[in-house]
Amino acid sequence: MQHKQPYRLFIAEKPSLARAIADVLPKPHQKGQGFIRAGNGDIVSWCIGHLLEQAAPDKYDPRYKKWQISDLPILPEHWLLIPKNSTEKQFTILKQLIKDASVIVHAGDPDREGQLLVDEVINYCKINIEKRRAIKRCLISDLNAEAVEKSLNNLRDNQDFISLSTSALARARADWLYGINMSRLCTIKGQRQGYQGVLSIGRVQTPVLGLVVRRDLEIENFVSKPFYEVFAVIETEHKETFKAKWQPSEACAPYQDEEGRILVKALAENVCQRIKQQPAYIKNVSNKKKEIAPPLPYNLSTLQIEMAKKKGLSAQDVLDVCQSLYEKHKLITYPRSDCRYLPKDHLKQIKGVIVAMSHNCPSLIPAIEQADLNLRSKTWDDKKVEVHHAIIPTLRKADLSRLTADEQAVYIAVAIQYLAQFYPNYRYAELQIDAEIARGKFIAKANQMIAEGWKKLFRSTNSEPNQQSEPLLTHLVKKGDQGLCIDAELINKETTPPQPFSDATLLSAMTGIARFVNDPAIKKILRVTDGLGTEATRAGIIELLFKREFLTRQGKRIRSTPIGRRLINMLPSDMTVPDMTAHWESQLNAISHKTYSYHQFMAQLTQSIHHLIAQIDKTHFTQQLP
Repeated sequence: MQHKQPYRLFIAEKPSLARAIADVLPKPHQKGQGFIRAGNGDIVSWCIGHLLEQAAPDKYDPRYKKWQISDLPILPEHWLLIPKNSTEKQFTILKQLIKDASVIVHAGDPDREGQLLVDEVINYCKINIEKRRAIKRCLISDLNAEAVEKSLNNLRDNQDFISLSTSALARARADWLYGINMSRLCTIKGQRQGYQGVLSIGRVQTPVLGLVVRRDLEIENFVSKPFYEVFAVIETEHKETFKAKWQPSEACAPYQDEEGRILVKALAENVCQRIKQQPAYIKNVSNKKKEIAPPLPYNLSTLQIEMAKKKGLSAQDVLDVCQSLYEKHKLITYPRSDCRYLPKDHLKQIKGVIVAMSHNCPSLIPAIEQADLNLRSKTWDDKKVEVHHAIIPTLRKADLSRLTADEQAVYIAVAIQYLAQFYPNYRYAELQIDAEIARGKFIAKANQMIAEGWKKLFRSTNSEPNQQSEPLLTHLVKKGDQGLCIDAELINKETTPPQPFSDATLLSAMTGIARFVNDPAIKKILRVTDGLGTEATRAGIIELLFKREFLTRQGKRIRSTPIGRRLINMLPSDMTVPDMTAHWESQLNAISHKTYSYHQFMAQLTQSIHHLIAQIDKTHFTQQLP
């Protein structure tokens, strides 16, 4: 393979992206083995996912072929990457092209993993420093020709994205160190108790398994308790009635659970008796006007959660459908996005996207006609768009009947969420009446819709009923009025166990992991970071737990298996709760923003591994494994 003339080399993450780039370069095109040459001499080549992989422990030292506790921890001094056997031919082609190219254009997917994937190939080839500094970065999140051409005309310096690559590299090495050392140690411990399988441990997968195991145990050990609520039926001076709920005072604390529910029936019955036919003094009446903005366009996790709820699709199903809509049909933008915002530059494309949606989904035309394309929701925010933006429809027109049912459903969901940005806010009144009866406090609350706004779009497109609460009589009651408690209602209820995880709720738990974290400082950090895992990895982590037979499905429910439970019970709690790995995720996020260093992260990680090995090594696995 000889390319004598100086040429610009585009390196795409995968063949589909390479074809999209080649399609906008000058013709005629010449297809070679593992590359496409354009009419102007430019060459487009591609990776096939990661062409390089972390070397196995025995590549560092042959003795590591045998799993022994005495060898742990395995901590490489100089990290080794090796070409994957399955894609070695393409790697060899790309290596020669990199060597001969005059200018290299990095065209990996617009995320951390895409940045690392191409960077590691270039680094492996050891090009000179001038050539390295001249590398350009092409960010493509829409595979349609017009969008690709625009990206090619707006190349940036690859140097600007080194922190993204460093963050992904730290994540990959952390996963190797943690997974290799912990899996070996736990497997050996398990074998000593008679279990012959591999007990796989992962920096993210094990805390996710821990979430499911703890939820299952909570359900199984749950003991239902009765509790009681009291409602006063109050008649106003105008002979209108409304109900107000009793608010127990501090004196009732001994008779309440941690959520404030009354557990003693006699107390509730006593309140009912005391308030009947007693004056009801109106202490306050409030009528607060509030608004709710339209929901932002989807990122991958929110789309996965929505499709799990609506269609029962797994996280992996939704990711696969999204990849097809992006690569094959070119109907949506880059799907592995963690962002729900759009750049202001996209404002120029609004009408084109709406026209494409009208063509692709005639059923949406009435909703489109009611949209106000001059409205600007909070999604248009350059400061919140980093490498990639929210998932939205592209300008492409297509026949949706050629798509699968799942592809149609996902495209329509993405289209409706985008269309919501051009609907006004939902407006409502938050109404409340505070009353005092027999020295007890009673509150009546209701929300009353003022303007349906964007909710009309979801009701009309999802055939949902228009739910309207009974009006609260704030217009007939004012502070200082006196009514009469004409009756009291005692409501018997029972506490219920938490629901088992489903695809939607497990994904929601991973993205909102702060709810499951114990450390207040970490909880605070995590409210503004990515959560547990990344948009691109969460589906794979859940599927891996099924593959390892640590999790199983019961209809839509996700439950832990006996082996999954026993594994969690065998481990120190630090390894099974999200605190530690969630803290690492926040540090990885900080590396990508240049506020934390790779060396700090790796030093802390190494220290943690030493500590955990010492903890597990002292443990006696007395539980019999299957």
